[in-house]
Amino acid sequence: MISGRFISYLRVSTDRQGRSGLGLEAQRSAVTDFLNGGAWTLIAEVVEIESGANSERPELARALALCRAHRATLVVAKLDRLARDAHFLLGLSKAGVDFVACDMPSANRMTVGIMAVVAEEERRMISARTKAALAAAKARGQRLGGFRGRAGTAEDTAKARLARTRRAREQAEALAPILARLDPEGIASLRAVAAAFELEGVPTSSGTGSWTPTAVKRLRSRLVSASGAPPNGG
Repeated sequence: MISGRFISYLRVSTDRQGRSGLGLEAQRSAVTDFLNGGAWTLIAEVVEIESGANSERPELARALALCRAHRATLVVAKLDRLARDAHFLLGLSKAGVDFVACDMPSANRMTVGIMAVVAEEERRMISARTKAALAAAKARGQRLGGFRGRAGTAEDTAKARLARTRRAREQAEALAPILARLDPEGIASLRAVAAAFELEGVPTSSGTGSWTPTAVKRLRSRLVSASGAPPNGG
């Protein structure tokens, strides 16, 4: 049975994730499930929203300060998600605060200290490999950085248009059997077919957005153009 006082630390990596709650609810649920059933008190929930390039963790510092003030334990949802974040691990290791990870309850300060050393070494090795690869490319005479392309010609534009048309036709042909099953006579309204596609969770031709009557009309036109006849043969 879990008991005591806790400060929950949740973290997402972008502002958009923070606003949408993407990832936060899963972490919050993991913490609740882990603590559930014991005589515990969740004093505060601290949420960190930071970019991958930012090494500062002001909310982690605040969470650790709250733990010290309340003599509480820091609880995180997934230590493995943070296992490559040397800054986080070192801060946790040096804080002198008890902590628990829902996905790794047996972890302790020694475990986190070892993880921090490994994460720091891994980051150093990745940086060294990147610098070596850039140096080798430069030695071969390869120009690095900046845009090295060229302006597209009319021929390039035509080729790109043909490629898009071909992909659209292939996608339409992949959807033809589903359209034939949902509308075997080819007499259902565009709105009815769009609703049927949505109900079955059929992806749109572009793979994004929702089915609309216009999208169904475009699909039918592509199939007629490809075969010279409606997909149901009518």
